[in-house]
Amino acid sequence: MTAVFGDVTVSVDDQYVAEVELHRPPANYFDAVLLNGLVDALAWSESRGARAVVLCSEGRHFCAGLDFGRTASPDPELLRSLYDQAVALVDGPLPIVVAVQGAAIGGGLGLALAGDFRVAAPDSRFSANFARLGLHQGFGLSVTLPRTVGPQHALELLTTGRRIDGAEALRIGLCDRLDDDPRASAHGLAAEIAGSAPLAVRAIRATLRSDLREEFAAAVDHERTEQLALARTDDFAEGVAASLERRPPHFTGR
Repeated sequence: MTAVFGDVTVSVDDQYVAEVELHRPPANYFDAVLLNGLVDALAWSESRGARAVVLCSEGRHFCAGLDFGRTASPDPELLRSLYDQAVALVDGPLPIVVAVQGAAIGGGLGLALAGDFRVAAPDSRFSANFARLGLHQGFGLSVTLPRTVGPQHALELLTTGRRIDGAEALRIGLCDRLDDDPRASAHGLAAEIAGSAPLAVRAIRATLRSDLREEFAAAVDHERTEQLALARTDDFAEGVAASLERRPPHFTGR
C-alpha cells in the first residue's frame, strides 16, 4: 500500500511498518505544506493498520529546517502555520523512528526530535544552530531537546550552535542507535516495536508522553514570540548573511 501527499510518500509493509519519506533533496528544507503532507501521511499510515513509522528523507541530508536563503525573515503567519503542523505531528498516535542521514540542522533537528527514536550514521551531523543565526530556537526544541539529552547538554548545544557527529549524539542520548545504514536500522527498530502488542505499545507511549503535547504547544507559542522579536535585529540579518556566505558571523548585540 502506497500513497503520495505532495512531496511526501508513504507505504506500509507486511510487518505493519510505515515508511514515510520526504522528497525535497538534497537538504529537504521544510515549510508548512511539507509538514502538512507529513501529518496526512502519518494519519494515512494509521488508517492502513501501521503500528510503527520510519521517517526518512531522500537525498544527502535528513532535513536542514527552514530555508533562510528563500525566507529572509520568519513572519507571524508562516511560523503559526509551521508550528500548528509541528504540534499535530507530536500529537500523532504512532511511534516514529527517525532515520538521520547527513545533517539534521535547526528546525530539521526539531523535526527529528518530534519522533520517538533516532537512528544515525557515524558521520551524521546534528546542530541546533539558532544562536549562530541570531535567533531563538524553535520547533519545540525548548522542550524536546532537554527532555532527550538533559538540560545541561541542551543548554550547551543551543548556546554554542556547534555540530556534533553520530558518535557524540549516541553518547549524550540524542540518537538511540548508530549504523552505517540508518534507514535499514530504523526499519529494524520499527519492526521490533511493531512486533509488540499494539494496544500495549500505544498505552505505554501515551503514558510516557502524557504531558508532551501541552508542553510542546506552549513551547512553540513562546518560541514564535521570541523568534519574531529577534528576526528584527541586526544580529539576525548578520547571522543569515554569514551562513549564506559560509563565514563566521560578526554579532554586535543589536
